[in-house]
Amino acid sequence: MNREEKQALVDELSEKFQSHNAFYIADASGMSVAKINEFRRLCFNRGLEFKVYKNSFIRKALDSLGGDTSEMDAALVGQSGVLFSKESGNAPAKLLQDFYKSQAYGRNVKPRPAFKGAYVSAGIYVGADQLEGLTTIKGKQELLGELIGLLQSPAKNVISALQSGGNKLAGILKTLSEKEAA
Repeated sequence: MNREEKQALVDELSEKFQSHNAFYIADASGMSVAKINEFRRLCFNRGLEFKVYKNSFIRKALDSLGGDTSEMDAALVGQSGVLFSKESGNAPAKLLQDFYKSQAYGRNVKPRPAFKGAYVSAGIYVGADQLEGLTTIKGKQELLGELIGLLQSPAKNVISALQSGGNKLAGILKTLSEKEAA
């Protein structure tokens, strides 16, 4: 691979980093080709992309993001694959957990692809212990749904109060009219 091809690859990776809301770095070393293909298929079905890059290319592309991304250096050891997500910052974390569960790893067996680090909405998370916390991050659609529910709640309360009050008023008028008729 010559210098121009390497630079084109770094530029492509930089564009992906800038256009995706979140990306996760995972270590797929030690996985069989069949397991990697199974993992990639699962990624594709969930709208995610998984691709293996050299750590030096990832480091150069991270520099294009601006800000301090030096914390990610700890994740750039060994073989690194990058999981890209446009929609939700927690989708890759959920995918990794689901894949781990489907593989039924034992207690002393390190799950693969092993989570090494993540960049979610300009936040950096490094280390396998961060994966659980990343699954609880709410996505844009979830937050919008909660906001709409909160905004609709007072209006629903007013409408139900008016409807129930109307029924009471009709009942009172009916009772009064029956008393006058009797």
